Amino acid sequence: MTSARSAASGRWLIPIGLLTLLTACEGPEAAQNAGDAGQEERSRDQIPVKGDNGLPGTPMADRVAQIGLLNKRNGITRTLAMKPGEALRVGNAAVRLRACETTAPWEMDRETGAFVQLDVRESRDNKWHRVFSGWLFKERPDRNVVEHPIYDVWVISCTMSWPETGPDTVKVSDGRNRAASPSPEADNASSAENTPAPAPSPSPSASASPSKPE
Repeated sequence: MTSARSAASGRWLIPIGLLTLLTACEGPEAAQNAGDAGQEERSRDQIPVKGDNGLPGTPMADRVAQIGLLNKRNGITRTLAMKPGEALRVGNAAVRLRACETTAPWEMDRETGAFVQLDVRESRDNKWHRVFSGWLFKERPDRNVVEHPIYDVWVISCTMSWPETGPDTVKVSDGRNRAASPSPEADNASSAENTPAPAPSPSPSASASPSKPE
């Protein structure tokens, strides 16, 4: 039994040794790419999501944004689905979403934006550094640019809903209906004008028979 276990463990030691040699030959860049190819780690920030100040639409905590993440070294692109307050780590990059929003239907310019923070673990000191923090816009990416030699992030979408009308909207159809339909007093007056007056009753003198001459 002991020899069988030794042989089985020896079969596993050979590929592990080869993998260690290959990683050492390829250098730290290959190790970073291997880490980027792994699954992302999701976490929730301790900072609570700010309220919406009574604004209509989907609450901020219930919105879902899709953020694109690009590693320029290996050309791998990820699409991260996140809620405000969540953070996703992919290799040496950590993306945090603070807020996302789309313009309301009654606004003229249609835009989709998200407040994103990007942290990168730099190889020079093996520490995390905040390399970007701000709003990114899907329709206008030139408003704010992520300047980093390896990683880039951008906004793809923000899933939320707005009511069809704003709080100060007045429906024109209601005003037209009110002007077209007369009031109950006007209906009573018009019906009184159209009703014919009753015929006068004959007087008693006119109805009496004439007396005979004597």
